[in-house]
Amino acid sequence: METLLVEAQEFEDMKMSHMSTSDRVEASRKAKTIILGLNEFYKKTKDSNIMDVMKRVTEKKKKIEKRLNGRPTV
Repeated sequence: METLLVEAQEFEDMKMSHMSTSDRVEASRKAKTIILGLNEFYKKTKDSNIMDVMKRVTEKKKKIEKRLNGRPTV
């Protein structure tokens, strides 16, 4: 549990500038594993702090994925 929280904190502190596409894919996958792991603990404890961490990680994951998908073409 605590290792997931440490990983989540490291993910939140990670810089997004100058990331290559493969770095973005890797970061997105790491975020997904963190969120799913934290979700398992949240189901058992219903701790609001865990939910807050999951929301912050999800927000950063969405920013990374937005950059990965690029702009839609007309």
